[in-house]
Amino acid sequence: MLSLDLHLRRGGFQRHVGIEEQARVVALAGPSGAGKTTVLNAIAGLVQPVSGHIRIDDRVLYDSARGIDMPTHRRRIGYVFQDARLFPHLDVARNLRYGRHGDAQSRFGFDAVVDLLGIGHLLARRTANLSGGETQRVAIGRALLSQPAILLFDEPLTALDQARREELIPYLQRVRDEVRLPMLYVSHHPDEVRRLADAVHVLD
Repeated sequence: MLSLDLHLRRGGFQRHVGIEEQARVVALAGPSGAGKTTVLNAIAGLVQPVSGHIRIDDRVLYDSARGIDMPTHRRRIGYVFQDARLFPHLDVARNLRYGRHGDAQSRFGFDAVVDLLGIGHLLARRTANLSGGETQRVAIGRALLSQPAILLFDEPLTALDQARREELIPYLQRVRDEVRLPMLYVSHHPDEVRRLADAVHVLD
């Protein structure tokens, strides 16, 4: 279950967001500037709300009334950004291993994640030589190898052309269906939302 009740402020921008949702894959939709990324950043601990709470299942990440503000590194967030943010001086394998946490008993193993995302043939390549869709698949793999409790996606297809978007959507669907983690997916493309999400919340 996702429970958000947030008062957010960034400069002159203010917004109140309240979400109570049982669905596992939740899309946050709305126009540019509505505050979608700010909500994700608050969940990840990159932006501190003015007040409110963030609960994911039985984990309280933030609760101003109770004085709880879990540090970012303890929140177990897998975050996939619009621009992937891979390390250009490392090959794909080392980018993936950079995000790796845990041991042999970890839920998401290196080989399993590589197979899930179809990136085995890319492991020795530098990230500068990847297509946009390949880059995002590596970014998703790195997020999974951090052993997250929830995945956040901030418009991961926006920078891709239509062909690359169609290439990546089946992999996102595989992650949704096989990984079985809670996911919060930000997009302003109705087709993406329809194909990936179980529930949709719209910010005006």
